[in-house]
Amino acid sequence: MNPEMEGQHRRYSKLEEALEIKSLRRIISAYLNYSEAAEEDVRRYEKSFRKLPHEHKALLSHLPMKYQRLRRCISVNSFFIMNMLQAFNPPFDMSQDICIDEHENIDGLPDSHLCTQVSDCNEECSGYFKQLMPEDHGNCPVPTILRGLCGQTLSPNGNSEKQEISSGNSCTAIFRMDASNNSTELVEESKDAKVDSNPDSSLFDSAPNGNTSSLQRDWIEDALKLSVPLVDVDKVRCIIRNIVRDWAVEGQRERDQCYKPILEELNRLFPVRCKERPPSCLVPGAGLGRLALEISCLGFISQGNEFSYYMMICSSFILNQTAAANQWIIYPWIHSNCNSWSDDDQFRSVAFPDIHPASVGISEGFSMCGGDFVEVYNDVDQEASWDAVVTCFFLDTAHNIVEYMEVISKVLKDGGVWINLGPLLYHFADSYGPEEEMSIEISLEDVKKVALHYGFVLEMEKIIETTYTANPRSMMQNHYFAAFWTMKKKSKA
Repeated sequence: MNPEMEGQHRRYSKLEEALEIKSLRRIISAYLNYSEAAEEDVRRYEKSFRKLPHEHKALLSHLPMKYQRLRRCISVNSFFIMNMLQAFNPPFDMSQDICIDEHENIDGLPDSHLCTQVSDCNEECSGYFKQLMPEDHGNCPVPTILRGLCGQTLSPNGNSEKQEISSGNSCTAIFRMDASNNSTELVEESKDAKVDSNPDSSLFDSAPNGNTSSLQRDWIEDALKLSVPLVDVDKVRCIIRNIVRDWAVEGQRERDQCYKPILEELNRLFPVRCKERPPSCLVPGAGLGRLALEISCLGFISQGNEFSYYMMICSSFILNQTAAANQWIIYPWIHSNCNSWSDDDQFRSVAFPDIHPASVGISEGFSMCGGDFVEVYNDVDQEASWDAVVTCFFLDTAHNIVEYMEVISKVLKDGGVWINLGPLLYHFADSYGPEEEMSIEISLEDVKKVALHYGFVLEMEKIIETTYTANPRSMMQNHYFAAFWTMKKKSKA
C-alpha cells in the first residue's frame, strides 16, 4: 500500500472508529437514562391525577400508591441494567475526546487506535475462530469483520410490537460463551479483550431507587451527561420485552410458535449430526441469542449474527454472566397503562433466564458475531461455508431485501437449506427525515420469485400465527400470520 492510500485508509478507519464510539455512547446513554425517563412518565401520571376534581380523586384514591409501586419496579429494572453495564467491556477506548465536524474531520482520536490494514482483522479473527472450531470440524466459516459508518437510528414502526432496534452502526465485536469457564472473549480489529466477570469490581454503587450513586468509569460518566431522544429509551424498553420473549418462562409460548418449528425442521433435515463434523448453521438477526443457542444444543456449529449494540450488550450479559437460572427479576409491562385488565397484571414480575446458558449442553463452536449481516458475510471467505441459514423475524429488517437473499444464497453450500419464519413489516417503510432511508418493500410472492432467481427451490411452506414480544395479559394482541418455509439451494451443474 503506497503512503497516499495508507493515509486515506487510516483516516477512513479513524472516522469509522470515531463514529462507532459516538454511536455506542448514545446507546449506553439510552440505557443509563432509562430510570429518569421512566420517572418522568410517573411524574406525568401524578400531574394528571392532581388535576382531577376532589370527588374523582376519591374514586381513584389508590393511584398515588400505584405510582409509588411503579417507582419500585423501575428501580428493579434499573438494577439489572446497571449490572449489565457493569459487565460490558467496550471494544473501543470510550474515554477519548472526539469531535466530528460537518466535513467529517476528527479531533481527539489518537493514531494508536487506528487499524492500518484490513487484513490484520482477518488474521486476528481467523486465529480466534481456530480456537473455537478445531480443524477436524471441517470447513468452518471465518467471518471477515468490517466496520461500517454509523447511520440514523430508526424509530419504532407504528404501534406494532415488532420494533427496529438498530444501533445505527456496524459493530465490530465478536464474543463467545465458553461453557467450561463461563467467560467472554471479545475480539475486534485492533485488540483482544476480556469482559470483567469479577463481581467485586463494581463500577458503581446502586442506590435503592435505582439511581447510580458512584461511577468509576469515565466513559459511563460521559454517557450520563448525554441527552438522548425518547425513542432511544423506547429501544431499551423494547429490549426488556425481548428478554421475556427469549429468556423467560413467560416467553415460552412465543418460542414454541416461532423457534420450535425451526428446530423441528433442522432436526428433520439433519437427522444425523456427527460430533466430529457437525453441520453449521448461521442465524442472522439473532437478537438476544436464544434461538442460536437452541440450535447449538441440537448439535450444530451455530453462529448468531446481530447488528444492534442494544441487543449485543444484553445478550452477552445473559449468555456469559449468568450464574444460575432465574437470577434476575424485571417488570416488563409497567411502561404502559393501556389495555390492562388489572394493576396486578401490569405489575407482574418476570424472572430470567429460565435456563442457565452455560449448563444446557451447547456444542463447541457456538458464537455470536456482531456486525451488519451484508458487510460481514458478503465476503469471498464466506462463500459456500454454511450448511443452513435460519432467519426468524429478520428479512424485513433490510433496506434492500434482495441483497439479503443474495448473501444468504452466497454463504450456503450447494444443497444447503434456508429456513425462514416471519412477516414482511419492512422496518424502513415509514422512515422520514432529511435523507430518506432506502427501503425496498415487496410482496411475499415477489420474495419467492427473487429466491428462485438466486438458486433456491421451495421445499416446504406454511403460515404460522404468532405474536412478537406480546404481553399475554393485555387487552390488545397483535398477531402475525408469518410465512414459514424451507428452501434448498440447488447444486450447480
